Amino acid sequence: MSKTIRIGGVPEHYNTPIHLAIESGAIEKEGLNIEWKTFEGGTGEMREALINNEVDICAILTEGIVSGILQGVPAKIISGYVKSPLIWGIHSGTENPIQDHKEIYDKKFAISRIGSGSHLMPIVDALNNDKKIDETQFHTINNLKGALDSLKKQETDVFYWEKYTTKPYVDRGALKRIGEYVTPWPCFVLAAHNEIINERPKDISRVLRQIQRTSAMFMENEDAVDIVSKRFEIKKEDTVKWFHATEWATDGWVSNKMLKNVVYTLKEANIINEMADTEQLVWNRNSI
Repeated sequence: MSKTIRIGGVPEHYNTPIHLAIESGAIEKEGLNIEWKTFEGGTGEMREALINNEVDICAILTEGIVSGILQGVPAKIISGYVKSPLIWGIHSGTENPIQDHKEIYDKKFAISRIGSGSHLMPIVDALNNDKKIDETQFHTINNLKGALDSLKKQETDVFYWEKYTTKPYVDRGALKRIGEYVTPWPCFVLAAHNEIINERPKDISRVLRQIQRTSAMFMENEDAVDIVSKRFEIKKEDTVKWFHATEWATDGWVSNKMLKNVVYTLKEANIINEMADTEQLVWNRNSI
């Protein structure tokens, strides 16, 4: 009887290699049954799911899981996933008078969850521009649909979300993009709940092997752009730009220097209270 592993992620194009690994039967051939969970609420919702042991492995934003683990989320980073940075679109409602990224730091921010990228990135962005955002400026809207409604009503003014996910809404006039922000580190890692790490480390290794193998094949697939464009309803010309700016991990290595950069930035932005040892963030494979 196959053992089940619950894998979660956002409903976005970055997770195409994971979907292909599942659909091809590659992971199933490892003797594992995969249950995919979609988290429209992003990294903040995945952190809650890890706390509640509702998911085993997540493709999750690097800064979100680093801050989460340091704040008590029972998980470890088990591998890199997307090695390139995320390009955040900075958005406002089409009727909102805001016209430029520089005008946002005293405004009301729509966020999917506390601890999500839409929450953490404005704080980091403000830090890099010698500005500060107060927690009272954040308003939880749960997901992209909630943001569209909140921005339209001008209950909130600003919303950070992945550029190409929101571009169709910008193209048809449902959102106004007023700027961009590039994450200063690789955008996604794979993280696992401590329970499955402790009890089923070999199963984790099997899953990682197939995701990394599929990621390598996907980057060389001549049909990759068409696959993503059709699945996620992104214009082909936008998909081409995204695909050629994106690289997936083909091994489990996680840069300790990168993690130190994340911890330092989170500390400087007052998202965490103190510097922390990065060893506690990553799965020690020697313990298998």
